[in-house]
Amino acid sequence: MEETLDEELLGTGPDEEGDELYEHHRIVVDRGQELLRIDKFLKNRLRNTSRNKIQEAIRASAVEVNGTAVKPNYRVKPHDTITITLPEPPRDVRVLPEEMPLDIRYEDAELLIVNKPAGLVVHPAFGHWQGTLVNGLAFHLANLPTGRNGEIRPGLVHRIDKDTSGLLVIGKTEFAMTHLSNQFFHHTIQRSYLALVWGTPPGPTGTIRGHIGRSVRDRKVQAVYPEGDQGKAAVTHYEVLESFGPVTLIRCVLETGRTHQIRVHMQYLGHPLFSDATYGGDRIRVGQNTGAYRDFVENAFRLMPRQALHARSLGFVHPVSGKQLFFEAELPEDFAAVLEKWRAWAASA
Repeated sequence: MEETLDEELLGTGPDEEGDELYEHHRIVVDRGQELLRIDKFLKNRLRNTSRNKIQEAIRASAVEVNGTAVKPNYRVKPHDTITITLPEPPRDVRVLPEEMPLDIRYEDAELLIVNKPAGLVVHPAFGHWQGTLVNGLAFHLANLPTGRNGEIRPGLVHRIDKDTSGLLVIGKTEFAMTHLSNQFFHHTIQRSYLALVWGTPPGPTGTIRGHIGRSVRDRKVQAVYPEGDQGKAAVTHYEVLESFGPVTLIRCVLETGRTHQIRVHMQYLGHPLFSDATYGGDRIRVGQNTGAYRDFVENAFRLMPRQALHARSLGFVHPVSGKQLFFEAELPEDFAAVLEKWRAWAASA
């Protein structure tokens, strides 16, 4: 009897907010399996995965047997349950390195933190083969393992949407990528976002739970399936920071990283993000669509013609030092300017 192999590959869309780029395998070992070193066992079972990559995953504690991380000399036994988390494999597309300004907030031998501006696509896809963050990273990391041969996503372990601004962590070594991917899989990465939403969400704090998957009506967008019969489990926590009447500034903390998670969860709650054309936030949702108020809102839309969402902070354990790192990025000019307009409007209302 063959052992069972279940695989989950997350983060396959082109430019999706919150997507985590890793693949997760679960293997239940056959009852007739002879004792065998785990790195050799996994090399035989995982196609197109090198033994070196498997050994790096073991070193990063990303290989567990029966729920416990193991060492390379562990010998697989019958009925063992093995799980392994790896960075998403590069796609068979070559990337042209391009020199571009990168707002790098931190860099060492293992990783870097980049503050992505709104409007920049994270990695190449149909219609965006050049001018992406990955093109810039391919140039910046040209001599590093994750940048050789023009791989499709040098160093990426997660991504944010084209029109979302904020922080991304980039792994510069195979070990760092594996270690960070494992933190994303176990939901130990700390991420917070600032969002401006229509209306006022219920209570000073709240939690939105609802599976997220592609909409059956429009495959280009996501939808919430509250009964969990479709999609994948998603949890978003929010905190109200400042209310301006028609719109509210909130802080969101993600437990999971699903496609468009904050945007679709807030729409489901009845409070879509301000200026989010995909999820209905690019029209007046609170207040009369007439007169001076309409002119004010339309001016604000022109000032920020993208969803009001910013990846504010990022915290994680450094793959080598083991230290807890934490980074914050200030609001970009368009977001800050729109907040000031709403503050002035609220003060004069």
